[in-house]
Amino acid sequence: MIADHDHSLVPGGCPLTTSEPVLEVSDLKTEFHTPDGVVHAVNGVSFTLNAGEFLGVVGESGSGKSVTMMSLLRLIPMPPGEIVDGTAVFDDADLLSMSNDQLRKVRGGKIGFIFQDPMTSLNPVLTLGHQISEPLKIHNGLSSKEAGEKAAELLAVVGIPDAHQRLKAYPHELSGGMRQRVMIAIALACSPDVIIADEPTTALDVTVQAQIIEIVKDLREKLGTAVIWITHDLGVVAGIADRVVVMYGGQIVEEATVNNLYGQPEHPYTQGLLNSMPRLDQKGQALESIKGQPPSLHEPPSGCSFAPRCPFVVEKCTQEVPSLTEIRPGHHVACWWDTRAGVPRHG
Repeated sequence: MIADHDHSLVPGGCPLTTSEPVLEVSDLKTEFHTPDGVVHAVNGVSFTLNAGEFLGVVGESGSGKSVTMMSLLRLIPMPPGEIVDGTAVFDDADLLSMSNDQLRKVRGGKIGFIFQDPMTSLNPVLTLGHQISEPLKIHNGLSSKEAGEKAAELLAVVGIPDAHQRLKAYPHELSGGMRQRVMIAIALACSPDVIIADEPTTALDVTVQAQIIEIVKDLREKLGTAVIWITHDLGVVAGIADRVVVMYGGQIVEEATVNNLYGQPEHPYTQGLLNSMPRLDQKGQALESIKGQPPSLHEPPSGCSFAPRCPFVVEKCTQEVPSLTEIRPGHHVACWWDTRAGVPRHG
């Protein structure tokens, strides 16, 4: 058993996605106060994560993906960071208005976080056993011996051989892929309801990337944990996510199921991202690039943040920010132009 509640490591032990929300984020806004002015990093982000769901969050560097998710657990440095508005309801409580003591019980306990670079996230002077055991002692009240046994069990679960021996090792003694497995073990330690994975495979080679993805998929299916997977790679989320959120300029510009997003992308930015990906069914075709540069978050444009780069831009795009609107069941887009019909959208 990996958890204290009734989630066992056997297939079929837990249903996957349900329509019951486990996390509801509304109008989240995060800023950074710098010597050069205010950086509007997250600008009114709203989304829902359902129990057991695998949600992909995609967008290029600087789109606000990581800041959004780190804001939920108040992991951004404050100052210079500041969460200026919004709510994040989890377990009938708002994460953004909790006391620090309340939030500490959630972090690592009910919500696990897998960081992008395990070498900077793991403590170099503490053994792996100490770092995996700590949340088990704090959140689950286990003794040192019990936590050590559970830690070895977790290392075995994430594919690290000689688990009991590895508990005595230090982070620098492991490869990058092994360190990332340790980060997953720490995130899973208390059997959280939600795991947030912030580009956990970016620094790894392709073979190890595939192994890490399979571990997370397998554990999610067996434990029923909801996963938010942050990435700039649409190819990665195609095979693992139930639903995808596309971010640009600190905002969500499109949200849909995987099939709808890849089969019928509606926002020009999403279309641009997909057209820039190599595809097996389009051999010999040149890849397209998205012209221009991402917007300056010091001075966000008055209208749509993608307008300066958009091939479909009309006057309204430069004057008003489009709201995220449902265009078909479960498919939302923030765009004044219907790219498929070739006519303006009203709203």
